[in-house]
Amino acid sequence: MGDRFQGFVRRASPLFALLPFIVLIAAGAPARPATPVESAVRSVLIEQAAAWNRGDMDGFLTGYRNSEKTVFAGSQGVTRGWQELRERYRKSYPDRKTMGTLAFSDLEVTMLCPDAALVLGKWHLDRESGPIGGVFSLVLRQFPEGWQIIADHTSVVPEPSPARGQ
Repeated sequence: MGDRFQGFVRRASPLFALLPFIVLIAAGAPARPATPVESAVRSVLIEQAAAWNRGDMDGFLTGYRNSEKTVFAGSQGVTRGWQELRERYRKSYPDRKTMGTLAFSDLEVTMLCPDAALVLGKWHLDRESGPIGGVFSLVLRQFPEGWQIIADHTSVVPEPSPARGQ
């Protein structure tokens, strides 16, 4: 059995030598291109972040459906209705200074049907009082006005503290 195994290793060794390169190529391979619909969904968040970062709260809120059925779930509980959501944001972020700079990352768009999508991602806010961030899940629907958020669940995830002794 030892001779057969050694023969296998000799024959397979060129493949084993290529394995790290295959892994690197696969890891660096671009994901499949986003469909036009996925790009349209992502653009809602891109536009929201841009509005936020210029201090335009109303511009940020245009990403949400202006409806009594729009819902937001977060650390302060559930908020129902666009107007209530607007009041919650205005209370939590009364001015440009408290808004800081918003960034979204690791966006995953899953089409639920042709006119509905689920978006998972991370958010990060750099602000004078200290950075904060977390994760979110959004449900967007396509309306005649375009893609809009109808449900938002946002959670704060504490940033890991630096390792001791480093």
